[in-house]
Amino acid sequence: MICFELWPRLLGCVLAGCAALPAAALDLERAKEIYGPCAACHGEFGAGGKKGEYPRIAGQLPKYLEQQLKAFQSQRRVNLPMYPYTKERELPDEDMKLVSAYLAQIELPTRPPVFKDSDGALTRLLAMEKVMIVPRTEGNIDRGKLVYDQQCAVCHGKSGKGRGMFPMLVGQYTSYLKKQIDAYLKADRPHDEDSASEGVLYRLPAQDIQDVLAHLTAIQEVQP
Repeated sequence: MICFELWPRLLGCVLAGCAALPAAALDLERAKEIYGPCAACHGEFGAGGKKGEYPRIAGQLPKYLEQQLKAFQSQRRVNLPMYPYTKERELPDEDMKLVSAYLAQIELPTRPPVFKDSDGALTRLLAMEKVMIVPRTEGNIDRGKLVYDQQCAVCHGKSGKGRGMFPMLVGQYTSYLKKQIDAYLKADRPHDEDSASEGVLYRLPAQDIQDVLAHLTAIQEVQP
């Protein structure tokens, strides 16, 4: 449990826009309480839906998470299931910052851990529940890397882990990314950087987008 004498200073760090706080610096009990209703869709560890019906939010950048929560709250980004959870009386700004920092520090390995003989069934089950591997998707991986490096990396980073307000893409469900791309192209979801019909996605052929998605599934980090 966090020392309450340190909490004002730590909260100030979050308010100042720190990238992410270590787990030891978070009021974990409060963060888990805030996250509780979200787990019904996004899962206990923020891994999202197995088929991408709900996005992975574990490990996502805290600034981006907070930005999206505010967009849901204001209905700038329309999502009816999210609106009741983000209205001010349900999720004030300080709770948004705390739950965003909490989710950002959750790590989901991409291969099963090595167990000790002494590890019990519950330990093994819980560890396996956190393993997340996005299946490879079809496409030209080499072409996808080229397109990604030229068109996407400046905002989302070379490794696809995002930067500041730009989200992590690697490790996200391909079906979810496709759904969001379609929403951008139809102007059903506002882009956070470009105005309608001016973003990178509007300039990319469908096959280039597919190849980028293939590239993203090929560069998932393999945890030791």
